[in-house]
Amino acid sequence: MSNNQFKNLRKLFEENLNEQLFEQEADIELLKPMMYSLQTGGKRLRPTLLLAVLYIYGSKKIKLGMKTAIALEYIHTYSLIHDDLPAMDNDDLRRGQPTSHKQFDEATAILAGDALLTEAFGLIAEDDQLKPKQRIQLIQELVSASGAHGMVAGQIKDLQSERREISLDELKEIHSKKTGRLFSFSIDAAAIILDLDADVRGELSEFGRHFGLAYQIHNDLKDLTGNQELTGKSGNSDEVNEKNTYPYLLTTKGAVEALADEISQINQIIKKLEKDTGKPFSFLKEFVSYIDVTQLAKELNV
Repeated sequence: MSNNQFKNLRKLFEENLNEQLFEQEADIELLKPMMYSLQTGGKRLRPTLLLAVLYIYGSKKIKLGMKTAIALEYIHTYSLIHDDLPAMDNDDLRRGQPTSHKQFDEATAILAGDALLTEAFGLIAEDDQLKPKQRIQLIQELVSASGAHGMVAGQIKDLQSERREISLDELKEIHSKKTGRLFSFSIDAAAIILDLDADVRGELSEFGRHFGLAYQIHNDLKDLTGNQELTGKSGNSDEVNEKNTYPYLLTTKGAVEALADEISQINQIIKKLEKDTGKPFSFLKEFVSYIDVTQLAKELNV
């Protein structure tokens, strides 16, 4: 995917997201914090990844996954609102802007997150672009990815691991759920919508798993820079919260090497997908550019 194609997909997503928000029937005092957190920017990697896989199979397929992509961003944004709360990471900044509980208040932020979480499933349930069986499968997958066996399970384990030593395997398990599961859902959702065969689904799932891990390692390394413009958050927030991270367990150099290895595996999967399907999966390399290890290594003098 060229940079222009990626930008076009993201622009299309933003337009549909805004349209959905303006159609939302909610009290304005609740809608304002929902819109604030959704519209403070972000790379939109998760929903755009879903749309990109659909695009690979034909531009007309994109409309089939738009509501699901918006639902995914609702879930992701709700998780960020709650992550930033004083009881969790206690962050003042998100994407370079005051966090929701700072911009409004703590109770309003909690309720805005609750609303986004709940509305996400309604979006998929009411999507007449999809077959009833697909809607059920997508809702089941999103529950699994975001709930007590997915993202939330990773979040509780992450909190429990603060201020104590854990193994690398434990850290990988935490982030495979906390971060990786929503990236995997991006891929799995596209596979459900396209009704892909099991072998291709398996390869795509591998892409999602490795991409989620690479993204987390990259985030941990970015936090080390202390550069708020780069992270959009308060500098060294992981260190302040005494979190276990890949640089902490592997050293900075080891984490950079681990990131490079994940990127290498991602690129191999892309090549295999192209060979096995005859489809232009090299489009997905645009996502790999967001976890570029070279620039980070320079910033960290590794």
